[in-house]
Amino acid sequence: MRVVYLDNAASTWPKPPEVKEAMNECLDQFAANPGRGGHQLAMRASRALFQTRVNLAKLFHIKNPNDMIFTSNATSALNQAIKGWLKAGDHVITTTMEHNSVRRPLEFLKKEQGVSITYIQPDQDFLFSLNDFEQAFTDQTKLVVVSHASNLIGTLAPIKEIGELCSRYQVPFLVDASQSAGIMPIDVQEMNITMLAFPGHKGLYGPQGTGGLYIDPTLDLVPLLHGGTGSHSESIEQPMTRPDRYESGTANTVGIAGLGAGVEFVLRTGVEKINQKERKLTNALLDGLAGIDGVKVYGPDKSVERAGVVAFTLNGIDASEVAFLLDQQYGIAVRAGYHCTPLGHETIGTMGIGAVRASFGYFNEQEDVTALLEAVREIQGELGK
Repeated sequence: MRVVYLDNAASTWPKPPEVKEAMNECLDQFAANPGRGGHQLAMRASRALFQTRVNLAKLFHIKNPNDMIFTSNATSALNQAIKGWLKAGDHVITTTMEHNSVRRPLEFLKKEQGVSITYIQPDQDFLFSLNDFEQAFTDQTKLVVVSHASNLIGTLAPIKEIGELCSRYQVPFLVDASQSAGIMPIDVQEMNITMLAFPGHKGLYGPQGTGGLYIDPTLDLVPLLHGGTGSHSESIEQPMTRPDRYESGTANTVGIAGLGAGVEFVLRTGVEKINQKERKLTNALLDGLAGIDGVKVYGPDKSVERAGVVAFTLNGIDASEVAFLLDQQYGIAVRAGYHCTPLGHETIGTMGIGAVRASFGYFNEQEDVTALLEAVREIQGELGK
């Protein structure tokens, strides 16, 4: 049975073949320790890491590639940004559509350090009001953190406009680009983004275990990890030099080499082309689901720009059962449940029931949409109320 993979919001699959080739080349030819020696293999490993930084800097319009640090995923990047910047008594503005990778670190700091949090809710069309953000600023506001695209319903936050607000109030702006990096245009300069967290294994088509965090050169975060960096080894203190300050320990050289190839694929293909294809498939799915009785779709309609993520429920059928049937009987991979965003489910009214989520990547085709629609129609017809 052919697998129809519609869980790209969790991890993209398949990967471009050059990603595997780059990882194999690293393993076979230069899987030495980058930055830990002057021999040829170590230097070649270091160059592979730096080239990936250069690729990412080009994609996100970052002036200095060394302001982009590697992490193991977006979660670790967000934790570094949030815990490395906030102090006791600070105030944070965020939204009710955030992933637990934002909410849990913030709630931890609220409990342990007295950090206060304002959660901005979207309106009935799942869009955010800039006025709500502006009214939330106080003299103690030290950070605004917003997901660029919801991992639950695909709705987009007005990143550029929020960035302008943050610039006016001189408050750092952290963007979670987990669902937008490589899919939506991101310019950290134009959008006034002072920190950008992203995974390597989603829209950048790299392997799992990779990710990164852009840190504006004006910011100095407290490193989450302290240890060997390959530089300033004689010092008892963590070095100030970037990216070493935030990259203690041996890097995932093989994974980062694969990430570099994934970013090259995105740059070569073009973010706009990737976005257009995913949006076309998303609109086709929205149209098809709207024609099936007993199916409820959550989030903005197709007239609103959105990411390639669609959440829906079938009347009378548990979301997990739907996902199980899609997988076992139809060979269609989706995700069901709470998608690590209980606040998001509270916002859209699905707390207690969850939702089925289908999400697209560049390698999906119209036939995948057709297969899902036919399967949903059959399941709803057989089991729905």
